[in-house]
Amino acid sequence: MSIIFHCEYCGKKMKAPDSSGGKREKCPACHNKVYVPAPDDGEELKLEPLDSEYEDKQRQLMNETYNLTQEILLEREVPDAPPGAAGPVPQISEKELTKNIILYLKQMADGHLDEAIKTADRIAPYRSQAVDILDTIAVSEMPEPELADVPLQVLSGLIRNLRARIS
Repeated sequence: MSIIFHCEYCGKKMKAPDSSGGKREKCPACHNKVYVPAPDDGEELKLEPLDSEYEDKQRQLMNETYNLTQEILLEREVPDAPPGAAGPVPQISEKELTKNIILYLKQMADGHLDEAIKTADRIAPYRSQAVDILDTIAVSEMPEPELADVPLQVLSGLIRNLRARIS
C-alpha cells in the first residue's frame, strides 16, 4: 500500500511507499524536500477536552495587553517643549532665535554635527517662529554675513533639513 499526499510547495499529488512515512523525500515536480506523512493506521486520535480555565486566563491576559497598549499609545503624545523641560516654553526674541538658526546652519556647514543637534533642540520649541525666519533666510538674495562662505545650494539644503527637523 502507498501513502498519497500533496506537495506543500507546488501542490502536486504524490505517492510514496509506506516505508517513507514520517520522513522527508524530494518532490519529483519541484524538487523541494517535503514531509511524507505517516501511513494512516486507522486508529482514532483521542483529544483532551479544552481547559476552560486556561482559555479564560488567555482571554484575560489578552484584554490586559490590549488595555496596556492603549494606555501607552495615549501617553506617546509629545509636548511642544524642549527635552527635559517642564512647564511652558519661555519666550525668545526674534533676534536670539535668528542667531540660533544661523549658528545651527554654520555648525552643520562646518561639520560640527553634535553641536548642531543641540542647537536644533533649542530651536525646536519655537517651530512657527523659526520657520518664518528660515523662509526669510531662504528667499534673501544676500545670505547673512556668517553664512557668506557656505555655497547657496548647501545652505538651501541645510535650511530644508532644519525645517524638516523642527516640523
